Amino acid sequence: MMSEKAKIQHIPVKVYRTHDRLMVAAPMPGLQPEDLGIEVTADNHLILQGEIRGLLKDVKELVVDEWSVGAYHREIQLPVPVDAERANVSYGNGVIVVAFIISSQTVPARLTVQRVAPDHGQRAGYTGHTT
Repeated sequence: MMSEKAKIQHIPVKVYRTHDRLMVAAPMPGLQPEDLGIEVTADNHLILQGEIRGLLKDVKELVVDEWSVGAYHREIQLPVPVDAERANVSYGNGVIVVAFIISSQTVPARLTVQRVAPDHGQRAGYTGHTT
C-alpha cells in the first residue's frame, strides 16, 4: 500500500475503554476513506495505515512545505481481546476512531471505511448491542 518514495509517519494514538468497549483514536489528516487501511491481527495487534493519492496534483509550485500529510503507519498491541468484525469506524476532520467490543478472544478482521461525504467515512459493524 505504501509507495517507496513516501516518508511514513508514526501516528500518535489515544486508547480508552469502558466496561465493554475499547476505542482507538488517531490523527490521520488529508486522507479519503478509501485511503485508510485498518486491520486487527489474530495476535491482537491493530494496524492503521494511510496513503495519500494525488496529493497536490494541481499545484504548480510548492513555495513553503513545513508539514506533511501521509503516508501513515502505526501498529499497536491492543490491551484486551476484541471482536474486530463488529468494529465501528468513523473518519472525519482528519481523525480516525475505531470502536471495538471487548471479547473473550480476538476476532481478527480487515476493515474498510465507506465514504459518506467528502473527506468523511464510516463503517458500522454493530448497532450498540452486545448480544
